[in-house]
Amino acid sequence: MYVPTAFRQDDLTIQHEAIRRCRLAILVDAGEAGLQASHIPVLLDAEAGPYGTLLGHFARSNPQARLQASQTETLVVFPGPDAYVSPGWYPSKQATGKAVPTWNYVAVHAYGRLEPIDEPAAKRAIVAALSDRHEAGQPHPWRIEDAPDDFIAAQLAAIVAFRMPISRLEGKWKLSQNRPPEDQAAVATALAAAGSPPETTVAAYMNGRPR
Repeated sequence: MYVPTAFRQDDLTIQHEAIRRCRLAILVDAGEAGLQASHIPVLLDAEAGPYGTLLGHFARSNPQARLQASQTETLVVFPGPDAYVSPGWYPSKQATGKAVPTWNYVAVHAYGRLEPIDEPAAKRAIVAALSDRHEAGQPHPWRIEDAPDDFIAAQLAAIVAFRMPISRLEGKWKLSQNRPPEDQAAVATALAAAGSPPETTVAAYMNGRPR
C-alpha cells in the first residue's frame, strides 16, 4: 500500500482497533488461476504473535480454501470509513485556487501466510466466536448450541478454517494531514455536518475520536 509519511499509522494498538471495527475483510492471494479475493469476516487474536493472528474460514468449495504449506504471502485488507473531500471546503482555495478533490479514509493491510485448520473442534470454536461477535447486538443472539449437533457437524465439514500469523501490518490514516490546519478543521466540520455515517465517522477520526 502506498503510504506517504504524513498518513502512516504505525501504532499497533490503533491498527488492531481498526481491524476489530471492520466487519468484513478482503482476503487476497495468488493461486494457480491468478489473483483471488474473498470477502469474509475474520477474528483478531491480538496476543498471538508480535502483530497478532487472524482467524477465519472459507467455504470448502472456494478455490482459496486449497491452502498449501508453501503458499506465497497473503494480504488481508481491512477497509475503514471513507469520505469524499471537496476542494470547495478549503479556506486556502479561496486565497490561492490551488486545490483539487480528494478522498479521506482509514485502512489496514495485514500480511502473512495462511495455515489450514481442519480439526472439527477448532473449526467449531472459530465459528462460535465469529457468531458471538456479530450476534451481540441482536435481541436474541443466535449461538452455535441452538442448532442440532448433526447439522453443525455437516456445516463444519463444508468449510476450511485458517489462522494467519501476521508478519507485517500497514496502517494508512489519510485525514487531510497534508493540508494547513485551517483546511483540516474545515474538512472535519463539513464532514460532520453531512450527517451520513461514513462522513461523520471520518470527521470523528479527524477529531481524534473514532467511533
